[in-house]
Amino acid sequence: MHASDSPQLFEIIVEESALPRAGVLATIALLNEGGTVPFIARYRKEQTGELDEVQIREIEDLLAYHRELAERKVTVLKSIEEQGKLTPELAARIATCRKKTELEDLYLPYKPKRRTKATIARERGLEPLADLVAAQELKTGSAEEAALPFVNAELGVPDAAAALEGASHILAERLSEDADVRALVRALTREQGIFSSSLISEGADREGKYQMYYEYSEPMKSVVSHRMLAMRRGEKEEVLRLVLLAPEQEILERLTFRLVKGESIFKGVLEGVAVDAYKRLISPSIEVELRLEAKTRADEAAIAVFAQNLRNLLLLPPAGGRRVLGIDPGLRTGCKVAALDETGRFLEHATIYPHTGGAKVAEAARELVRLVEKHDCRLLAIGNGTGGRETEIFVRESLRNAGVRAEAVMVNEAGASIYSASEIAREEFPELDLTIRGAISIGRRLQDPLAELVKIDPKSIGVGQYQHDVNQVLLKKALDAVVESCVNYVGVDLNSASWALLSYVAGISENQGRAIVQYRNENGAFANRQALLKVPRFGPKAFEQAAGFLRIRGGDNPLDNSAVHPENYELVGRMAADLGKSLAELAAEPALAAGIRIERYVTETVGLPTLRDILAELKKPGRDPRDKFQSASFREDVTTIADLKEGMILQGVVTNVAAFGAFVDIGVHQDGLVHISQLSQRYAKDPNEVVKVGEIVKVKVLSADPERKRISLSIKQAEPERTGKGGQAPAPAPERRNTKPKAEESLSWEKAGFRVKKKN
Repeated sequence: MHASDSPQLFEIIVEESALPRAGVLATIALLNEGGTVPFIARYRKEQTGELDEVQIREIEDLLAYHRELAERKVTVLKSIEEQGKLTPELAARIATCRKKTELEDLYLPYKPKRRTKATIARERGLEPLADLVAAQELKTGSAEEAALPFVNAELGVPDAAAALEGASHILAERLSEDADVRALVRALTREQGIFSSSLISEGADREGKYQMYYEYSEPMKSVVSHRMLAMRRGEKEEVLRLVLLAPEQEILERLTFRLVKGESIFKGVLEGVAVDAYKRLISPSIEVELRLEAKTRADEAAIAVFAQNLRNLLLLPPAGGRRVLGIDPGLRTGCKVAALDETGRFLEHATIYPHTGGAKVAEAARELVRLVEKHDCRLLAIGNGTGGRETEIFVRESLRNAGVRAEAVMVNEAGASIYSASEIAREEFPELDLTIRGAISIGRRLQDPLAELVKIDPKSIGVGQYQHDVNQVLLKKALDAVVESCVNYVGVDLNSASWALLSYVAGISENQGRAIVQYRNENGAFANRQALLKVPRFGPKAFEQAAGFLRIRGGDNPLDNSAVHPENYELVGRMAADLGKSLAELAAEPALAAGIRIERYVTETVGLPTLRDILAELKKPGRDPRDKFQSASFREDVTTIADLKEGMILQGVVTNVAAFGAFVDIGVHQDGLVHISQLSQRYAKDPNEVVKVGEIVKVKVLSADPERKRISLSIKQAEPERTGKGGQAPAPAPERRNTKPKAEESLSWEKAGFRVKKKN
């Protein structure tokens, strides 16, 4: 239990999450006990009411937010109380506020601040005049006459005008620090504000990357993520001037109405106070705040797209269980080749030169065939970087000429160089050159994308949009959550996993992952899950959280190769005994599970959700939940953009999905863009409804521009039957009244905020 937790806090989380109260409270209790999200979602369904990972993470985030808010409230209350200004009404309002912004608005008048114009006016004895102006009780005479008693040259108030100016500064500060006023201005600006961008000066944008934003405006409430981030990037690069235009006239009318209570000699002064308070004090801070809010919203949308793409990439079907030859292509420097066994263990490496001409081409073919036959590699993984297509064609011809049956597969090599120079690569292969490590990584990506890609910073994998512009803390948190979710969804082989992969298993830290690998190296393979408790500093809590996600093939207990948690082994043993079978027989014959009536095994702690999961595991023991492996086939006569012809139907692989469409690799060293309008016969609001990263698709070439390196593709014209993933047809497309192409439709990969593939 956290120090700031209270029953009220729990009820707020129940209300804001809109989830069942019992499930929320149970989830909070489990989190407080050190439970991890994957463990709670998978093995505590009875307590949570079968909340999924997304819902549990939402509760976790809300809990963290309100704990921070509660701690900040303590600090604020203490500060105001020490000033002797805490009233029961203010204390009550602070206690009940639910937003950090609202709390800071309430604290603003009492927050220690630097010397201001209002501070100076108070030092000059003008606060009584400010009170007089605010009261608006004088109906006759003039404001200047009323201010004469406050003139004091020695204090820096030479005349009535100076006195009124000082009083106005005090009133402007009071107005600007009124929480209700700030909330009003914030709401009006948020609802009616417009982001406007313009070119700072002629020639500022030499490459023309931001041409669409030279004279551009869009309502704040509807600006989409990639356009917001593009404008901010242009501003950061000092190409664009970006401003938030507020409904100034309406705001000033509202502020004046709040200040002016009727006719008085100070009406004109108060109208000036409203203008000064807004333009000098309120507007700048609210604009900064709302720009940050818009940036945060854009970040969250971009991070969500990145997270979805990363999930799809990590869950690509593995070609595991087969020996692989990994090839890191190169033209002048040669191709680095590495042979791997079924588990990804490095066997042998070589460098071949198939693209330098002369006798070296034939020599390269002989060496390639030798490695394939020596190590029985029936899959060849070829990186899609520089020389990738040329190498693929060479490999296919060499194997065909030698009569060797093996399949060549293009593999996305984004981030392979990052792995090659990483700490884990140096630990795995201290004696090997960087380039050989790259070939090994490419081969392993084909065998098991998840196990290999977890070794690389997700930002380097190349499936994000504006990943270097968004909040890096939020990005890391979201991507780590995706990796953790995918790793635990698939499960991890305890006897072959790297420490990097193990560190994403629920309950296992990086240090514990290293300790497991060290113990395995010193003592041999784990015979059962229980042996984990012999690992130094791996206690019962870590075992509880992690055990169900770890797999042991051919171990002492067949259930160790399933998602059945050890806490339920005895229960499964009873099921087997009731069938008149041993546990080994039940695990070996999935058909026997059909005879189990799970209702008989319900107890106070084990309910139907857990029993259904156990039954599913018994029916498909050790099954990898990922799809079956398939590979794309690129046309051998199409290797560059110049080879593309309008109307061509090609096969490709989706490499990235953005808010406005998808990018597809068709084997020409430059991905083509399928705009969202060309994804499906039906309207799709979100491209992820139709395609996903790693998916093999057919595309029709609409246009190709070799000079500008732009390729426009269509999936719907190549696959007219495609309507959406999972057979769900998106809603019909609404009529588009504005015939002017949307700005993002003409964007290239770079202009869309993605990193261009480095082909070097």
